[in-house]
Amino acid sequence: MCKEGVSNCMEDNITLDFNNFFKWIFKIIKKENLQDFVFMIIKIVIVLFIMFIIIKIGNKLIDKSVARQRKIKFSINDKKSKTIGAVLKSILKYSVYFLGIFTIAEMTFGIKGITLAGMGGVALGFGAQNLVKDVINGFFILFEDQYVVGDLITVNGKQGIVESIELRVTRIRDFNGDLYIIPNGSIGEVTNHSTGFSRALVEINISNDENIDRVNELLKKVCNEYKCKNESMIEGPDIVGITKLDEKSVTIRIVGKAKPLTHWNVEMELRKTINDLLDKEKIKRPYSKIKILKEDEVNLHNE
Repeated sequence: MCKEGVSNCMEDNITLDFNNFFKWIFKIIKKENLQDFVFMIIKIVIVLFIMFIIIKIGNKLIDKSVARQRKIKFSINDKKSKTIGAVLKSILKYSVYFLGIFTIAEMTFGIKGITLAGMGGVALGFGAQNLVKDVINGFFILFEDQYVVGDLITVNGKQGIVESIELRVTRIRDFNGDLYIIPNGSIGEVTNHSTGFSRALVEINISNDENIDRVNELLKKVCNEYKCKNESMIEGPDIVGITKLDEKSVTIRIVGKAKPLTHWNVEMELRKTINDLLDKEKIKRPYSKIKILKEDEVNLHNE
């Protein structure tokens, strides 16, 4: 029975456990085994260092190869080359990790590569189905060219720019700077906003007192000049027509097809150019009018 109380008993038990633990360690590492133990630690450190060097050098070689590929005429585009580079780095990393684990297991526990591979196969069958699903779906994403690095996509309710595509995950960063790491196996429907074209849409509100034909001529002039000088435009911009009409204003819509992800700049430039021209031509815009009545006018109105 512990006379000093429960806390003293617990401290004695913990001290005893630590003593037993260290006795067990020293029993394993006897003097005759100490040399082998040290050599084993050194071998493991060397293997880890070699793994680090291989990945480091391999990544540099991949970067150089991808950069060289970009300079070749009629080569793959920049986005595609970045995607291939990221995937090759991912394959290299996982390959080195697996080989390193096999090597360390064989050195430490004497487990042969074939035995370890068999154990890995059993573990794969029971607990790594999601990993296999991620890798397989990653290959389909690449082969079907669903998206590449630099594309703006929406997937699983998240929208952002693709930063990297790896065998297991896709990394996208949104406009707030948040990074989303999405397992490839969970990726279902993908919306790619970077293929084909983006629609640029600008709506101009004009006072209904203005001559609409004159305003249309001015807007056509702006559209034609912008079409000639801006390389981002694929088609247009053109005047669609009047889309809204009320007692104060007339809304005129302008639409064009721009290169992917350039429509924001196109819209801002068009608005500024149109606004400057309308100010220069003294075209009136709609605004809220407030009528202030004097007290005697209010009384007269009430009478």
